[in-house]
Amino acid sequence: MDYVYGPGRNHLFVPGPVNIPEQVLRAMNRNNEDYRSPAVPALTKTLLEDVKKIFKTTSGTPFLFPTTGTGAWESALTNTLSPGDRIVSFLIGQFSLLWIDQQQRLNFKVDVIESEWGEGAKLDVLAAKLAADTDHTIKAVCIVHNETATGVTNDLSLVRRILDEYRHPALFLVDGVSSICALDFRMDDWGVDVALTGSQKALSLPTGIGIVCASPRALEASKTAKSLRVFFDWKDYLKFYNLGTYWPYTPSIQLLYGLRAALDLVFEEGLENVIARHKRLGQATRLAVEAWGLKNCTQKEEWHSDTVTAVVVPPYIDSAEIVRRAWKRYNLSLGLGLNKVAGKVFRIGHLGNLNELQLLGCLAGVEMILKDVGYPVKLGSGVAAASSYLQNNIPLIPSRI
Repeated sequence: MDYVYGPGRNHLFVPGPVNIPEQVLRAMNRNNEDYRSPAVPALTKTLLEDVKKIFKTTSGTPFLFPTTGTGAWESALTNTLSPGDRIVSFLIGQFSLLWIDQQQRLNFKVDVIESEWGEGAKLDVLAAKLAADTDHTIKAVCIVHNETATGVTNDLSLVRRILDEYRHPALFLVDGVSSICALDFRMDDWGVDVALTGSQKALSLPTGIGIVCASPRALEASKTAKSLRVFFDWKDYLKFYNLGTYWPYTPSIQLLYGLRAALDLVFEEGLENVIARHKRLGQATRLAVEAWGLKNCTQKEEWHSDTVTAVVVPPYIDSAEIVRRAWKRYNLSLGLGLNKVAGKVFRIGHLGNLNELQLLGCLAGVEMILKDVGYPVKLGSGVAAASSYLQNNIPLIPSRI
């Protein structure tokens, strides 16, 4: 049961895990079954085919691991690289920091390019490193597409352009945990070699599926990569793909049926419409923050995220108190500031199966909380700015035209 009952629904506006649609909940409400029966391989085959669509790839090979994004990170690294390999990785916030920590603990030689939190990746430094690497000692470039801690989105097409400009063969590895299926992501067009996401983000499922997609180049690299891997080994999956049974170990049956329902909802709305909806939600949130007289942690418009907004509070306010007050008084869940921005920012997640009126409810709650903690906000100011924008930009619901 709930820790403490509150009437109505909890308003979940952290940047993952996110709200789960009723259709997905119903799809998962089923008993266990034999995953070696004909039904589960048949279901898995359709999932693998359809998962490729959210990555926008025709040549990639997807893997569905019973894990989180952290496990998907490890799978991407250990299947393509060998201990001691040199990689370039960007530190722009808490989740890129954690991925770098994993890279170092897996015994790769990591060139860390660090930015101030709230800034995007320093791609000029990447260009300089690639230009100097005439012997091609750099084996991979790793980047977080959307840094959830600071609300920063990086331009992956520029990374690909730099790699191509210097004709560098380094693999291009992307954490798309809080971006894929919400932000524009083009695996094939941008030459991404490994991309990954987690079920609890834009797909609006429970935590538990780490989705990895590998390019033909990445699969070829996996044949000679010497990193130790067992649970996350692509080779084991490929063996069972060829056998037509698909699973080297027991999958979560309920999550697979949930994934089927989640993908069906995405395709019914239309992936491009999903991306446009997230763009509206992101812009509306940013307009509300501006109307409150507060600043976005993200320092330039080009880096603004459409899945999460990190809001900077004045020095006399502890942002953690805003998050506590939201949960205790208003049954609203907001994201804490993490690590370097702890106490300085709170985060509004606006991703997944979420609509504009739900967001407006969240923004109204944030205004009341700001008033509670002593910030001189004019009640209704952010809601008015957001709703004025949304009223002029919300299209008809595609399925109801």
